[in-house]
Amino acid sequence: MERGMMLGIVMATALARLNGARVVSGQMVCLDDPLRPCYKIAYFHDISSRVAFREAHQACKVDGGSLLSIESPAEQRDMEHLLQKLRSGAVGGAETGGGIADGDFWIGLTRVDGADQAHPEQSNTFISCPQLYHWTDGSPALFRNWYTDEPSCGGEACVVMYHQPTAPTGMGGPYLYQWNDDRCNMKHNFICKYQPESYLAKKQGDTPAGRGTVTTTGGGVVTHPADRADVTMTGASGMLLVYVIIPTIPLLLLILVASGTCCFQMLSQSRPRTKTAVDQSNLWITCAPKPDSMDV
Repeated sequence: MERGMMLGIVMATALARLNGARVVSGQMVCLDDPLRPCYKIAYFHDISSRVAFREAHQACKVDGGSLLSIESPAEQRDMEHLLQKLRSGAVGGAETGGGIADGDFWIGLTRVDGADQAHPEQSNTFISCPQLYHWTDGSPALFRNWYTDEPSCGGEACVVMYHQPTAPTGMGGPYLYQWNDDRCNMKHNFICKYQPESYLAKKQGDTPAGRGTVTTTGGGVVTHPADRADVTMTGASGMLLVYVIIPTIPLLLLILVASGTCCFQMLSQSRPRTKTAVDQSNLWITCAPKPDSMDV
């Protein structure tokens, strides 16, 4: 319970933009482009409060996001910039106790369960250990930023982003921002990633200006999968509406026919009654015996 309350405190709901804004632990931070993802950096100043990989994965999922997937060098630089801003003076309340220091961060990269690169005879193609790592959110990107001689594989199947600014420099340079595979039950900080703001706004019925495709620095055009999902959702809603309306058409026609028939019968019954009453009155009057004939 205490661990859950601590996660709840860190995973705050405040929202800030990176443009000149201070980065705070547990605060959702969005970049200036509404088509780009948002992030939450969960940093625990108290080492005993840090979590294992599965706990971090679940915390992000419950909060509506996923453990960080880094799909390009540009996104890697964005994360480095966020961590630099957080380290330079972030104050996240009781949990941070000031700026952050050493403490690696779980990201959503893990080795596929059940994969065994030691038995290539079971497959026509040998798969090396680094190829067995995939993002937990299903991202297909192949970008990697391993530290020198990583991943070491073996019993280490989950990945952290190094953040040890006070550690002596190693063979691969400072232990900052590179990736290292670690045992999944180790306790670390973590980073969550969320859908772009534009997708969230569409889900809420908002339609702010400036939306569309994203032009990358290389001139390519990227459409976020969330946009395609939104179009699919819209098409599905339209089909659902059709399925609801079409079956009601025969019922409406039946009601109209029944109403018309009822009205017709009422009119048909009301008119003959009036005419019959008049005729019967005349008949009885005509057939009534005359006093003269009785005398005869």
